[in-house]
Amino acid sequence: MERLTRRTDFRAAAAGMRASVGAFVVQARRRAEAGPVRIGFTVSRQVGNAVERNRVRRRLREIVRLAQGGGMRDGHDYVLIGRRAALNAPFGEMRQELDAALSRIHDPERATGAARERSLHQPGPPQPAKPRRRTRRQPRQA
Repeated sequence: MERLTRRTDFRAAAAGMRASVGAFVVQARRRAEAGPVRIGFTVSRQVGNAVERNRVRRRLREIVRLAQGGGMRDGHDYVLIGRRAALNAPFGEMRQELDAALSRIHDPERATGAARERSLHQPGPPQPAKPRRRTRRQPRQA
């Protein structure tokens, strides 16, 4: 298992499928080349101060380490985005949520995210533009 370190890899995973659970969000993308699983972790500043963010990141790393890539497939990139709920969530529950999220990602019928939608670069009919709503300003009454 390798780590994701470049911003472009994180952004590419964000364009793939995602599964949201209580303590974190899992994003996944199938790479063009085969290879080992690559995984990245991120926690927003909104979660808390540096100590809390690092604690969430450590908990996420540990559930992935214990899972040993159980539901993760070779040739995929995964990003786990920590939420504030990960600070107090029971560890066993977080492990179950990871397994559930991975099974949802790899089941196309249950997956969510950009991967299920038509790509912007695929041919197809253009989407109709939303009609603009025009309002005319009335002169002020003195």
